Amino acid sequence: ENSLQKTSALYFPDALDTFIPPNTLNLSSFTKLMKKLQEIHPETSREKIIDALLQVRTNNKGILSGLSINSIVKRTSLIL
Repeated sequence: ENSLQKTSALYFPDALDTFIPPNTLNLSSFTKLMKKLQEIHPETSREKIIDALLQVRTNNKGILSGLSINSIVKRTSLIL
């Protein structure tokens, strides 16, 4: 196993103890995703959007990789 993969992680800003495995969702994709979701759901807090994203990940066997941003947006919007 690659020790770098063990130590690298991406955390959602403002979400405590939310671990996203490396290569699951890079920061650029996360930023685009949050921007789209905040535009679609301006009344929804960032925390609630992140909770919904985590639910999408859970519903997709714990990963977001392999899903398009549009698919993630649609699935997250259904939860919100």
